[in-house]
Amino acid sequence: MQSNPLDGLHDVIVPTTAAWWPLAPIWWLLIVLLCVAIAVAVSLFIKARKYSKAKRQAVNLSHMVNHDAAQLHIILKRLTRHYYSEKLASQSTAKWSTSLGQLTGLTFSEAELLALYHTPNDNPALAKKLQQAILCFKLKESIDV
Repeated sequence: MQSNPLDGLHDVIVPTTAAWWPLAPIWWLLIVLLCVAIAVAVSLFIKARKYSKAKRQAVNLSHMVNHDAAQLHIILKRLTRHYYSEKLASQSTAKWSTSLGQLTGLTFSEAELLALYHTPNDNPALAKKLQQAILCFKLKESIDV
């Protein structure tokens, strides 16, 4: 009598499920590139945050002294010294009003700025304008040499 050919199938071992590990080399490359991209993005974010720290502190200070125009003017001068140069911050009043207009996008007259140096200095309109100037102050692009 002939034997059934299906009787030999009991020797075949069923394979276990295929694991997804180890990955193909292209996947390792993609994982490494993604990690590098995340590290670069985080470092650029931290660098930009450190660069704009002075302006954030100036905005916080301006909220504390929001009615004192002379103090707000000093904060603007300090911002200019920090992001630009001492020379730009120490210009004559006429040139400073022009520079301030370029840096903030607001217009300042020489008479407004001269009024800051007089003893009775209670000008809430100028204080509000100076506070707005601090908020609109343009930061110089950082240059890595």
